[in-house]
Amino acid sequence: MTKIMSAAQAVASIQDGQSVASVGVIGWVVPDATLAAIGKRFRETGAPRNLTFYFPCGTGDAVDIRGMDHVAQEGLMKRIVSGSYINPVNPKTGERPALMRLIQENRIEAYSWPIGASMHWLREVARRSPGYMTRVGLGTYADPEHGGGKFTSRCEDDLIQKIRLNNEDLLFYPSWPIDVAIIRASSADEFGNLSFEDEPLVSASLALALAAKASGGRVIAQVRRIVPGSERAATSVRLPGMFVDSLVVDPHMMMSTDTPYDESYLRPAGVQTRLPAIPFGPDKVIARRAALEVRKHELSIFGFGAAADVPLIMAEQGLLDLENRPHDYWFTTEHGSYGGIVMNGWQFSANLRPQALLDGVTQFDVIDGGLCRFAALAFAEYDSHGTVNVSKFGKVNPGAGGFIDIAMNAQRLVFTGSFTTGGLDIAYDAGRMRIVKEGKVSKFVDTVQSRTYPVANGVATGQSALVVTERAVFEQTTAGLVLTEVAPGVDVRRDVLDLMAFRPAHILDPLPLMHESLFIDNVAHQTEAAVEG
Repeated sequence: MTKIMSAAQAVASIQDGQSVASVGVIGWVVPDATLAAIGKRFRETGAPRNLTFYFPCGTGDAVDIRGMDHVAQEGLMKRIVSGSYINPVNPKTGERPALMRLIQENRIEAYSWPIGASMHWLREVARRSPGYMTRVGLGTYADPEHGGGKFTSRCEDDLIQKIRLNNEDLLFYPSWPIDVAIIRASSADEFGNLSFEDEPLVSASLALALAAKASGGRVIAQVRRIVPGSERAATSVRLPGMFVDSLVVDPHMMMSTDTPYDESYLRPAGVQTRLPAIPFGPDKVIARRAALEVRKHELSIFGFGAAADVPLIMAEQGLLDLENRPHDYWFTTEHGSYGGIVMNGWQFSANLRPQALLDGVTQFDVIDGGLCRFAALAFAEYDSHGTVNVSKFGKVNPGAGGFIDIAMNAQRLVFTGSFTTGGLDIAYDAGRMRIVKEGKVSKFVDTVQSRTYPVANGVATGQSALVVTERAVFEQTTAGLVLTEVAPGVDVRRDVLDLMAFRPAHILDPLPLMHESLFIDNVAHQTEAAVEG
């Protein structure tokens, strides 16, 4: 009997109350046609109902690759557990994603886990162990003492527990079965053997399949093509066909957002590459300053948001010659792409011109093992206690993504972001900046809305941490936040101190100026000497 069937046939056996898990990283490796079929079945028949959805990472862009938004329907979705959520406003409709509206209106149970936990938990389900134990997340919003990862008041079950073992506090994620896993690959033969030659990420595909099969569940694989079983070497097959129950063929599935297919995300050389330009302004200034902290031959990991601009800035400055010296700077993201250039915006996650690729679970072994010594991450709030927030603020609830694992295990941290947000307008002239219109909201608050990572705790155990904005640079110390640099043209009291809900523990005197070349358009200001470390 063939395993090949339509998406509608593949999802027809999903029953009320089951647990359904899917791969996907923003627009990358999303089995979109299969997720769409679940949503369509519910709209037409009212079934299945009250499903628990498990997304190790935010899946889809909620616009053209809708991903988790396909199943964000009250009645269909009872509970969602995800490592991150998709938040941006749809440029066509001006609306937030449907899933975010369900969360904000408290119409479903929504839990947010660090992506590292969401990946490693799958390994424990596959091993049929009681659950996943980790130190990662202690003192953060995932800690039951600070909310236990619950994003809506409908959440009653404690999916994260705090336990004590050998006189040490740990977070424990009890395992539960996965009934249906929906994964994505490039090619399959009729038996179901899967290869990923067109996918720049593997993410959780392998782990999801094994977790479902160990649970007695089913695996649906969406692929681009069916190939003869004798056509591929066994070394190219990443998942044996005996672990795949159904094959859904979608020859037109997008590689990612706005990207039908681009070979530049699959190989380090031999393809033309066009890098996106970052317009001159506050984001570029921030990325230029953060780039000064990147060292050669040190594995550097970049997070989603403003931090992802840093490698593009370094490429613009001529520091990344991918043809002649690809090994000088070692770049990766939480999703397992190595080498090349980390991309920003919707293209974040898969590196351009990569050299190697790890699956998602293994990548978090790398991260939790402390092998990513340097990390550049964005921030939404920073408070008087030395705590950073990116997980829940204002009307958005993105969760932590890989932020917590990365921040807790790197040795050197740089947090990047504008000083204020909401209408900020800055003018530049001859290496100086002038604030034309201040942002409505300062990011330096007394207490963060969500505890994504207690930076001060990490510094107390030997980490270093900088906070880089377009007008000032701070260092987190054991005594508190220290103002270490300020932009030329800035009035320290009016433009920095008066906009903070707390006063820095110390201000360097004399207070150094950020280098004027950071604030000049079309200037390659950084030299190799500046990044040798």
